[in-house]
Amino acid sequence: MISASMVKSLREASGAGMLDCKKALEATNGNMDEAINWLREKGISKAAKKASRIAAEGLAIAKIEGNKAVLVEVNSETDFVAKNEEFKELVNALADVILANDVATIDDALKLEIEGKAVSEVITEKVATIGEKLTLRRFEKITKEETQVFGTYSHMGGKIVTLTVMEGSDEELAKDIAMQAAAMKPRYLNRDEVPTEVVEKERAILMEQAENEGLDEKKLPMIVNGRLNKYYEEVCLVDQGFIKENKMKVSKYVESKNSSIINFVRYEVGEGIEKREENFADEVMKQING
Repeated sequence: MISASMVKSLREASGAGMLDCKKALEATNGNMDEAINWLREKGISKAAKKASRIAAEGLAIAKIEGNKAVLVEVNSETDFVAKNEEFKELVNALADVILANDVATIDDALKLEIEGKAVSEVITEKVATIGEKLTLRRFEKITKEETQVFGTYSHMGGKIVTLTVMEGSDEELAKDIAMQAAAMKPRYLNRDEVPTEVVEKERAILMEQAENEGLDEKKLPMIVNGRLNKYYEEVCLVDQGFIKENKMKVSKYVESKNSSIINFVRYEVGEGIEKREENFADEVMKQING
């Protein structure tokens, strides 16, 4: 009988998770030393020690199969590992299994199986062999209609990856719009998607700026609206100047091709993750020391 206190003791000794500790004890008939070795053999104990590290590098990838597509980001600690073939194979395998299954959350994705092993276990084993903390950070699945097309673009070997869905278009135009999203970093498709609270906050900031400039109070609303339009041109994909025809907005260019943008997703690896300041020598020593 595996007791809670046994699991707790093994967890404190190994740093592994409660569930993994329970599995280890069950597999070794409650023998603590053998359970620790079991965890080490599985790479779980080593992986647990790396769990507190920051993984902000890595790769993003887009995969398409018929009318379904997925965009996935997997993180590593260093750019060295992000260029490692074993890591790239892991990213591809994770994208494939997520695309092939109906999952909506990271927890669900970690329960999927690759060659009979849970995704969580596959990642843990890779942590042990590659020597860095690795995380499946996020993914987004998109389904299109038969009349629509996907477009993808990958920049800097998977550091920025975008996926677009277009109506009445061809793959070349869809890829151009994906390239636009990669280069110009829009946050929203159009003005309707910008949350009201975001607009009001921006408007308040612009109003305060205009007031501080000592401008004519009667003209302030007009000036603020003009500046708000400039804000939309930065954050809304359809309002941006098209990178291949800069004098024409994306919306007008797409309309000229009898097409429309249905959706887009943009992943930039590590965005929003607070990174440690490290130098090249530190990264090299980390690789040498494992």
